[in-house]
Amino acid sequence: MTALTHIGDDGRAAMVDVSNKATTARRALAVGHVHMSDQTFELLQSGENPKGSVENVAELAGIMGAKRTSDLIPLCHPLPLSKVKITIELEPTLPGLRVSAETKTMGVTGVEMEALTAVSVACLTIYDMLKASDKLMVIEGIRLLEKDGGKSGAWRAP
Repeated sequence: MTALTHIGDDGRAAMVDVSNKATTARRALAVGHVHMSDQTFELLQSGENPKGSVENVAELAGIMGAKRTSDLIPLCHPLPLSKVKITIELEPTLPGLRVSAETKTMGVTGVEMEALTAVSVACLTIYDMLKASDKLMVIEGIRLLEKDGGKSGAWRAP
């Protein structure tokens, strides 16, 4: 097990010093799900949600969330993102939506938190857009699937 990098010798929180790290291409892919009732899923499929296109609004919210990650997570470095792609897919077996986010940058630290934040914000936006129909929706399974770049190289979830 590696030492906690965000805790200084004095036991206090500290932003990691990345000034001596090499700039490399960084990429991350995260995913999450929003489970809903059959009735809400049917409303979503009909495109007749009174608040408008759930998927379009959630995609934009996810992109905005990725861009604001360092404002939301105290010890994250602000990153110049070169790509944020949100994909939202209907999942009839849930029923609900599967949300994924791919993030990229050229930098000295990874973009995993940006991908995870993008998925989280997109899922919360889906909830907000549909809560009038279904307050029992469940957001779950938010996790990192892949990361590339940096000293540790490629990683894939088992």
